[in-house]
Order: sequence, then C-alpha cells, then structure tokens
Amino acid sequence: MNQEDLMGNPAAGENQKPQESPLLSLKKDLANYKDAIREVAIEIMVEGLSAHPIFIAHQHEVHIGEVILDRVELATDWTIQASTLEEFIERGIIQETKKDAFLSSYKNADDFACVFVVVPEGANFVYYPY
Repeated sequence: MNQEDLMGNPAAGENQKPQESPLLSLKKDLANYKDAIREVAIEIMVEGLSAHPIFIAHQHEVHIGEVILDRVELATDWTIQASTLEEFIERGIIQETKKDAFLSSYKNADDFACVFVVVPEGANFVYYPY
C-alpha cells in the first residue's frame, strides 16, 4: 500500500474546501426555527399530549413524529418533526427502563427544545434554548 492509498491524492484535495460540519447548519436552522418550535412545544403541553415534547432534526427521511418544518419547502438544511417522550418509548428509541434516566437529564421544555439529531453516523439528544 502506498501513501496515496492511505492519505488520498494530496494534489486532488488542494482546491477542495474543508467540509463544514452539518451541526453548524443545524445551529443556523434552529436559530431561525426556534419560535415555531417553541409554539409547537407549548401546544403539545397545553393540549395534554405530553409534558415532554421531543423534536427530531434530520436531513433525510425519518418515520417518527409529524413534520412541522420541511427543509425543502423552507429552503433550509434541516427538517424538524414533532414527537413526544411517549412515542419514543412506544417505538423503542428510549427503553422504558431508561425513562427515569432520560427524564433526569431532560431540560425544562418552557426554556429548551429537546432535539433528537439524526445524522448518518448516528443520533443523539441536544437541548437548544429558545
């Protein structure tokens, strides 16, 4: 194996920009979406659907929750879907036995959006202030 096999062709990469982290574009989209996300979170809580709204941020297709902000329609990078802790447990994303551990780290939904970020490498929860 030669150096080009390990490191790629250095000359070919000279004109390429370093790839921006998708999380930077998510931060930008969440800044634009935060008021709409907060409205939906309040609606979920006031209507008694759940005391623990969860929003899913993705760039592909996800089969959980309902689309509230579509990246294609809005010409942004991320689609946001609304869901609840109860649906995450029902779907097995959060195990019933881990519910208390999840709730101990869940931040106040009046102040923070609980966002389940889905990227090709995996998924994780983040909290974004409104």
